[in-house]
Amino acid sequence: MKPYVICLMHSSLDGRTHPSRWRPKGAGTDWFEKIHDELGGDAWVIGRVTGSEFAKGQPYPATVMKLPRENWFARRDAKTYGVVLDAQGKIGWGRSDIGGDPIVVVLTEGVPDSHLAGLRGEGVSYIFAGQSELDLALAVDILSRELGVKRLLVEGGGVANGAFLRAGLIDEFNLILSPAIDGASGAPFVFSSTEADSDKRAPITAMTLESTRELGGGVLLLRYLIKNDPQAVSR
Repeated sequence: MKPYVICLMHSSLDGRTHPSRWRPKGAGTDWFEKIHDELGGDAWVIGRVTGSEFAKGQPYPATVMKLPRENWFARRDAKTYGVVLDAQGKIGWGRSDIGGDPIVVVLTEGVPDSHLAGLRGEGVSYIFAGQSELDLALAVDILSRELGVKRLLVEGGGVANGAFLRAGLIDEFNLILSPAIDGASGAPFVFSSTEADSDKRAPITAMTLESTRELGGGVLLLRYLIKNDPQAVSR
């Protein structure tokens, strides 16, 4: 069964997501982890660019090992998992967890054997969701079946969020909105896309404002329920 998928993001009033660029500075930037904990996900997922910010290692060395393209789990007993989309296997981790949550990398089958060997050597779990491009519906299905994930938090960056949105997988959107402005070009947005996906639209048929919560200091938490066209969702 598909997990319940919640996108959680924190942005300025103009939808930008790098607080260091916001003015005034420090406008409610301490709320993200608090709301993350409140939402109580079994797993959270981020994209490759965001995942790279947590990496401590280098690309893995070449190997003569041949490894099957099968899901591999270092742990199955965690309370929460940190899931990272890394389709081509670019991240050398140098660690096996983020904040105590075991890492699970989502790969395509075209990654080199050296990368799989490196992940295994560091105790980093991985799953395969597609041959050359990620199938996010398959990925969340595997997380449900293999790790019992029932509640998944999608937490960026914008390209990853946008991919989940266009796949029709997001059931709920929680936006922490700070009284600040970025106002310049080049900053990432809450939802974005690659050039290849720029013409694709999300299969959203309705969004309902479920609640508005004042967090203090002019910061709002907006909770929207999302209805997707079931015929446009592949799983």
